[in-house]
Amino acid sequence: MLSPLSVGPVRLKNRAVFSAHLTNMAKQHQLSEKQAHYYEERAKGGVGLIITEEVTVHPSDWAYEYLIDAYLPEVVNGYKYAVDRVHRHGAKIFLQLNHNGSQGNSVYSRRALWAPSVSVDPLFREAAKAIDLYEIEELIEYYSRAAIYAREGGFDGVELQGSHSSILRQFLSLFSNQRSDEYGGTLENRFRLIKRIGAAVRGAIGPDMALGLRLSGAEFLPNGLTLKNTIEISHLVEQCGYFDYLNFSIGIASRQLYLVEGTMNLPPGYAVYIAEAVRQKIGLPVIACGRIKDPQQAETILAQGQADLIGMVRAQISDPYFMNKVISGEEEHINGCLSCNQDCIGRVGANKEIGCVQNPFIGREAEWNAERLPAAPHPQKVVVVGAGPAGLEAAVIAAKRGHTVVLFEQNHTIGGHISLASALPGRAELGDSIRNLEIKLKQLPIELRLGVTATAELIREQEPHFVIIAAGAYVTEHYLRQQQKHVYHLVDWLQSREELGESVAIIDYLGSSAAAYTLELLLNMGKRAELICGALQPAAELSRTTDWELWYKRIRQKGATVTTDTSVLSINGRELSLMNNYSCEIISHYHDNTLIFAPLKANNSLYYEVKKEFPAALIGDALAPRGLGEAIYEGCEAAISIGE
Repeated sequence: MLSPLSVGPVRLKNRAVFSAHLTNMAKQHQLSEKQAHYYEERAKGGVGLIITEEVTVHPSDWAYEYLIDAYLPEVVNGYKYAVDRVHRHGAKIFLQLNHNGSQGNSVYSRRALWAPSVSVDPLFREAAKAIDLYEIEELIEYYSRAAIYAREGGFDGVELQGSHSSILRQFLSLFSNQRSDEYGGTLENRFRLIKRIGAAVRGAIGPDMALGLRLSGAEFLPNGLTLKNTIEISHLVEQCGYFDYLNFSIGIASRQLYLVEGTMNLPPGYAVYIAEAVRQKIGLPVIACGRIKDPQQAETILAQGQADLIGMVRAQISDPYFMNKVISGEEEHINGCLSCNQDCIGRVGANKEIGCVQNPFIGREAEWNAERLPAAPHPQKVVVVGAGPAGLEAAVIAAKRGHTVVLFEQNHTIGGHISLASALPGRAELGDSIRNLEIKLKQLPIELRLGVTATAELIREQEPHFVIIAAGAYVTEHYLRQQQKHVYHLVDWLQSREELGESVAIIDYLGSSAAAYTLELLLNMGKRAELICGALQPAAELSRTTDWELWYKRIRQKGATVTTDTSVLSINGRELSLMNNYSCEIISHYHDNTLIFAPLKANNSLYYEVKKEFPAALIGDALAPRGLGEAIYEGCEAAISIGE
């Protein structure tokens, strides 16, 4: 991992790559200062190569709002600012050029989409026009223009995006390319556009910059690209002589996003086989990716000759100083990625700036991060109540700033409800969030008192200057209807794991991952299980994290019953009286047990007691029951606010 490597004319200090990914940080279609500091933080953290998020080469491509217009000369100043900041720390930085082709819409540009052939993308549902020969010449010229601005901006190299969301991939694939001219038919013809753009870009950047190409290793579509095709394409790439390396993803963004941005439901390194197969056949360096987030995992891939470089995006979103910790032999202190996709993929997909449930400093790198916090001007005594993720983060950040911290937890273990969530099928890595916080906790002089229920009197005895209440949330009796013995709140049942009958219903009022994975748990236990919800789609929360398709496939294969668009009118013994929300038809379903997942109640009474005497903050589920990201963010904010 730590050995240098030459990629064409560019010498990299190590094998770690912070690969291209969307951030939504661009401003006015230019690379922003915030984005520059985001990249700089990873350069400062020791990464060898940074590849920027895609920038568009042509005005016909405006696939999402915060896209950088690489064909305009105004971008050069923003480029220079970012490149300079990255170079200060010995890292190299490449610019990724792209045109999304049919994988977009005209809502922003109000121009027809370009594609190899007339097509409609299933995600965006807009007909694209077949790009004509004159427009192909224009596209090539615009790639060249964008490459010139990359050179003027000081980049060390350029990468062409020809993978999961790109007109270049669409030309390569028989699934999307039905042309009968010199750009269609044979593989050599379908490769012609990449070859011509490669020649134009190489001419624009000259011999001193690197040029790479990212390909989709397999499309998993009828007549789509296969690994065999990818190997053949890689030979053509090497033979044309314009490119210095190859990079790989897998799948298509608008059809198998769960493969492009794999969650913890996919095995670590699930896409490495693509890079390995190509590397055995060609001489160009190759980059592997796909849930590579552990230093030893990366080391093994390199040692076994499966790849030359390792793309690690989410690992370095979660911990910008990942590589410095590898270099210093402190791997155990890495803030390991959870592959949860909640705030990285989830926020970008919602058109918000990128985030991370474990790293509340994203977007604020110009000011500070978890490794570089401003010392408290006046250190204070701080009491934190609750050792779930919110309380743990608050305690850690407060102690790092120099405050004296006492942390109370009524249970004999830390972690709160995350321990329940991480025990569900395929969710074990959620528990790494608590492991990461526990390691930080042990590095700091924090007084942790387990098995102690905090009271106003106990807090008063500590004589604190500031109190943070992160006491979580609890189940209320209201949601258990008639309090029948066979009816449980889902959280209560996950804690007790009482014996259930053969047939179990889950009533999900929140569209949640907890209900979704509890359903899978019941199926794994051999139960007949039904998920009932009022929404059009079950477990809607899983869609934003790219978990939904694989989860739905698994539970269907295991025989689950899913009842959507339905309200529960009553529970009478084993009978559930249900009403379809649209037809108003009333039907009855019968189950031995019913689990209800409804909102928990914030445990905030202690806060209102102590705030009469002390400055105090209410955070996490004790403020409002939500998710891991909100808990950690609020814990961080509360600790930073002490003494403000």
